[in-house]
Amino acid sequence: MLAELRGTPLVRHAVDAAVASELRPVLTVVSQFALAIESVLPAGVDVVRAPGARLGIAHSLRSLVRALEGWRQVGAVCVGLADQPLVGPDAYRRLAAAYDAGADFAVATYGGQRQNPVLIGRELWPRVRTLRGDVGARGLMASVPPVEVACDDTGRPDDIDTAEDLARIEREMEN
Repeated sequence: MLAELRGTPLVRHAVDAAVASELRPVLTVVSQFALAIESVLPAGVDVVRAPGARLGIAHSLRSLVRALEGWRQVGAVCVGLADQPLVGPDAYRRLAAAYDAGADFAVATYGGQRQNPVLIGRELWPRVRTLRGDVGARGLMASVPPVEVACDDTGRPDDIDTAEDLARIEREMEN
């Protein structure tokens, strides 16, 4: 999350898109390197600590839902990933529009493929609490079909998991 793309940490790219979407609140779930990550976040972003990353993505998602429980005005959460720095704010806005139109579960698609971000309505949060391991919202998709929201023109869902991925994205951004 702290690797830099064009001089800015990946997590900051991802959080800036969420902030620019104007959806609130914006929370960032952190486990390891929490202080270093917090130091690069913009003002107004709340941090949720979820130590135990080895427990998988479900652990972070459960921590996020738990942190939002007391925010009664929050009817759904849009979840993005720090290693997808090219997802744009309009992807979040489109998912929120789907929620406003009645979708309790929605997923961004790019080229017809389900990617992030994902919107999970409050009614599904009890199911999120049952997820375990390295399974995020995809763990819900088998039993709850999401509304697919085309986000092709809002950015790109590229995962940056390796130094090679980062170098490839850097090269592509230069062209």
